[in-house]
Amino acid sequence: MERVLGIGGYFLRAADPAALTAWYRDCLGLDADEHGLWQQESGPTVFAAFEAGTDYFGSPGQRTMLNFRVRDLDAMLAQLRAAGAQVAGEPQEMDGVGRFGWVTDPEGTRIELWQPA
Repeated sequence: MERVLGIGGYFLRAADPAALTAWYRDCLGLDADEHGLWQQESGPTVFAAFEAGTDYFGSPGQRTMLNFRVRDLDAMLAQLRAAGAQVAGEPQEMDGVGRFGWVTDPEGTRIELWQPA
């Protein structure tokens, strides 16, 4: 059986694509080129389905949620707060998995940040 090799892309609709791209670059440090190509560091990726009624993604209208791995969750959340980003609540920890925090981008999409254990 042929298998997928990894996540090849994540695509978002945006009212202002240039501004949203700049937010991801300036607030999260996502340095993509003019075609959106981003060379991420190797590491684990989680692929999981959630119940349709979950509130984990924030808005009920949000059908998917992007999760970024980070080296230092507290530093990333402080950086986002300093930039005026909408950071949700306090980080949570899952034994053996790591720590999690959430931010909402300027278009209203909730993003999860994960510092692996």
